[in-house]
Amino acid sequence: MANELTPLEEQVIAVSLSDQRSSLMPRSNIFLWFFGHRSRSLPLANARLEALRRYAVLSRTSKQDLPQDECDRLVQAGYDAPQKEAIDRLIAPYRLQHDFRVRDRSFFRRRAENRTPGRLPPSPVPASGPIPFLIPNSLAKENMHNLSPLRTCSTLMLAMLPFAMVPAAAQAQTQPPIQGPLDGSVDPDDDHIIVGIGGLYAPAYQGADDYRFQPLPMVDVKWGRFFVNLQDGVGANLLESEHVTVGVGLTPVGGYRAKDAPDGIGKLSLGLGGRGFVKLRQSGFEATLSATKIITGNTEGVIADASLAYPIAASDKLTLVPSIGTTWGDRKHNNRYFGVTAGQSAASGLPQYRAGSGLIDAKAELAIVYRLTDRIGVMAMGGVSSLLGDAKDSPIVYHKTRPYGVFGITYSF
Repeated sequence: MANELTPLEEQVIAVSLSDQRSSLMPRSNIFLWFFGHRSRSLPLANARLEALRRYAVLSRTSKQDLPQDECDRLVQAGYDAPQKEAIDRLIAPYRLQHDFRVRDRSFFRRRAENRTPGRLPPSPVPASGPIPFLIPNSLAKENMHNLSPLRTCSTLMLAMLPFAMVPAAAQAQTQPPIQGPLDGSVDPDDDHIIVGIGGLYAPAYQGADDYRFQPLPMVDVKWGRFFVNLQDGVGANLLESEHVTVGVGLTPVGGYRAKDAPDGIGKLSLGLGGRGFVKLRQSGFEATLSATKIITGNTEGVIADASLAYPIAASDKLTLVPSIGTTWGDRKHNNRYFGVTAGQSAASGLPQYRAGSGLIDAKAELAIVYRLTDRIGVMAMGGVSSLLGDAKDSPIVYHKTRPYGVFGITYSF
């Protein structure tokens, strides 16, 4: 038996870098749709290559040496000691203590550049069937060498920035424009758990005269297609690819407290909305379009938002994220949030006002994230929001343009 690995075997190791331990679990077709791997079918039909992939995944994600039975499994698949040493050398830069960060990509970059896209070549050993997945160059590049700026940013930002804007979004009945860049230590498409705490200093409601400080819990959980976070809510990604993500979820939709609003206006209670979104990624940019139908709460109606972000990896630890965004609301929503009814007018002394559908605001933001360690990071974000259309003419609006700020710290499991 040859002591060197074949190009196919090296390619399988490269592809395994994006696989989690959950990919080794037995699964049904339904499981694969909900939790499965989007780019290819697993496990591999070739038993020898599947044993190689299993060993590579376990070796990369284990803090300690693998038990002897896992090493024996690799030997039983037909790999001798020199080949095992070659496998270990290729996996070594990606082991758990490196937090899965790709540091030495030169080997796999050469493999990606030297081969052509298409189906994997036939295995040099008997197989139980054809290998049932394609390995295009785009996937190889994503797994094997430097990713786009968006994918090399901080998952810390992914966790923090959407959540940082939620209270302001709840007050304004809008969705946060920042979509969150990614952490070099954790791929946002991988299963992950991120928790943290922070604070928001912003107007008490959109257009308010007074500011309010709010503590912010930060949670970002992803398992297969399912997610839980404060930007997209609780839901599932129906379609995921390198450049496009389409998802749906239930998300909180807030209003404002009676003591924050002008006397006599009263409160606008918290609600729940059904949200659908499309995220497009190209050349380092991430654009997001979403619409939310408010199901419960006092605001009612439909809101939609659009945003564009461009994460900039200034260094291995520092990430900058400038972004812009805008929000639209239908007549029912805008009138509920910015309107003044006859009863409210009599109680507050403000003139009656009815708001129609149209753009609500425009935002510009700059976020700064610094990774203290591979798991702990801090962030700060400043932004300016300016009201537009009927919203800016509402009697409850004291300031059309207001700045706000956010800070936070998170831990990635």
